[in-house]
Parts: sequence; C-alpha cells; structure tokens
Amino acid sequence: MVDSGRRAEEVGGSGLAGRDWRRLDESDVRVRPGKGSRPRSKRRPAHTDAVAAMVVAVDRGRWRCAIDGDPHRVVTAMRARELGRTPIVVGDRVQLVGDVSGRPDTLARIVRVGERDSVLRRTADDTDPYERVVVANAEQLLIVTSLADPAPRTGFIDRCLVACYTGGLEPVLCLTKADLAAPDDLLDSYADLKVPFVVTRHDGDMSELVDLLRDRVSALVGHSGVGKSTLVNRVVPDADLATGEVSAIGKGRHTSVSAIALPLPGGGWVVDTPGVRSFGLAHVTPDEVVAAFPEFAEAAEECPPHCGHLGAPDDPDCVLDDVVASNGARATRLASLRRLLASRSGTES
Repeated sequence: MVDSGRRAEEVGGSGLAGRDWRRLDESDVRVRPGKGSRPRSKRRPAHTDAVAAMVVAVDRGRWRCAIDGDPHRVVTAMRARELGRTPIVVGDRVQLVGDVSGRPDTLARIVRVGERDSVLRRTADDTDPYERVVVANAEQLLIVTSLADPAPRTGFIDRCLVACYTGGLEPVLCLTKADLAAPDDLLDSYADLKVPFVVTRHDGDMSELVDLLRDRVSALVGHSGVGKSTLVNRVVPDADLATGEVSAIGKGRHTSVSAIALPLPGGGWVVDTPGVRSFGLAHVTPDEVVAAFPEFAEAAEECPPHCGHLGAPDDPDCVLDDVVASNGARATRLASLRRLLASRSGTES
C-alpha cells in the first residue's frame, strides 16, 4: 500500500498540491505534449524573391553557386531545412534566398533544385548498389584518354559511353599525347558508334578543343595520368586560382577529390571531375543500354525474360541476332552494342 504522505507529495509536485488525491480523476491531470507532437504544417514559404544560380562546387555541406550562371557573381550557400537530404551536385540549377551578395562570411540558402536535363552517374564498382551522381545538366562528356603512357583502356571508354547513353549526355573522345602514339587504331574501333572526337598533343594547338567547349557545359572524366589536368589548365588559364578559392570553403581540403565547374574565357563551363580508378555501372540495366541503339530497341522487347542481349553462349535466344540476319549492315553495330553490354558487367580492359 502506497504511503498517503508520499502520494500527496507526488501529486503536489504535479501542480495539484493541497487537493485530496483520492478525489482526482484523469480530467484533473494536465499532460504536456512531448517534443515533436504538434503536427507540422505542410505550408512552405513561396520564396518569390529567390534568385537562380548554378552549383559550381560542393564541399562539406556548403555549395558554391554562380548567380544566373555568372562566374563573377559566386556565393556560398547551405541547403534549406525544408529540402531535407535532397542531393545537390555540381551543375544543378538551384534557387537561392538570403544573403546573395557573396561578401566574405555570408551564407545564402538553397530552397529549390530544378529538374535535371542530364545526369552522369557511376558506382564505385559493379557490385556497389550505391549510385553516385557525378555532375548534373552537362551537355557533353569528354572521355579523356591518353594514346600512350598510360596506354588507352577501351573498357573504361566503353563504360563511359554507357553512362552517356543512359544519362542523356553527348560523348566525345578526347585523345591526348598524340605526340607519343597515333590515334588511328583506337578511332577505328569506335567508328561504327560515330562518336565525335578531338586529338591533342602536349605542344599542339588547342583551338579545336576550345571551339568544342565554347558556350556549353562540358564534363571531363579520365584516369589519373591521362593529361586531364593539363587540358583544363590550358583551356582555363585561371584554373589553379579558381580551384584554390573553392578549397577555402572546405578548410583546405584538396579539390581533386570533388568535381568543380570552371568558367571558360569565351563562354561556357568545364566541369573537372576527380581522376577515377574504376567506373562502375551497377545501376544500369541492359535494356537501358539497348535503348541508345534505335535499330535494336524495338526487337529487344521480344527477347526472353532476363535476356542480357549478349548472344550465344550467354543468351542463345537473343532476338537481336535476327535483326542482323535480315540486315547484315547492322552486324558491326550489334558487335559494338554487345561490347558495351559486356563492359557493363565485366572487367575494364
């Protein structure tokens, strides 16, 4: 049996001192609502005064944004609370509110993220289920490959092509170190895919590459040592200065570990991405690759379930072989398609 004095003390501590606890019922007890028990309003600020910007760098919860795409009006911003964990990457078109002056120690807020026209995605490897968005809204992807030292890796090129076809980017082969080796054999292996290309050399003229990049948003991807940084420094004279300014928002973090958009002197942006060891495609399905080849896309719908479209012996009943039987001119295109499909699930060469 509970001591009546102790019970009275407990009741008194609840704001009911002086009253007989034996005469109380539940209506006499006031329960304070716990934290988070009040329903959150679904109404969100309209932010009609928000200004448009493009994300040019990301580092540790801070985004560098160019107002209206103007490289001379760059501000630092944070993600607004109402966006939750909405991913925001370099190239995203966003809306900003708050202090957009760009003065030191000022911070704007990203309140909206626009729809993406294209997305360059990759996974760490072919077994990693986590998909990483490298850059958004790039119009073209320059696949930077050296012709020698190191030797070209066609498996890596094929994987980048798959990422372009499934992500909505236009692929461009950018072959470097042509002073060390000729590009003919490598270009011949991609002739059937009609991939645009540009060939550069250490002491050569860069006008063709500059014309290709002008007034467009272009991403560059390549293995370490292929000359990607050299290209960027030649087409963007202030690249070292720009990357140094961006690293300041990350407390000295080395900028080569994240993508950064650099403005071109004649207009346009170059998105320099970190050198990669592998380009995983765990997020890409065979049908998504086939969709980039219109002459095979319709026929692929008649293939048996789970067909990988690789042909015999892996997929002996693949209908794509019938397309080639009726039109021999498509044989080389099918071979290229199957090479891309094989690279999606195999080891880079």
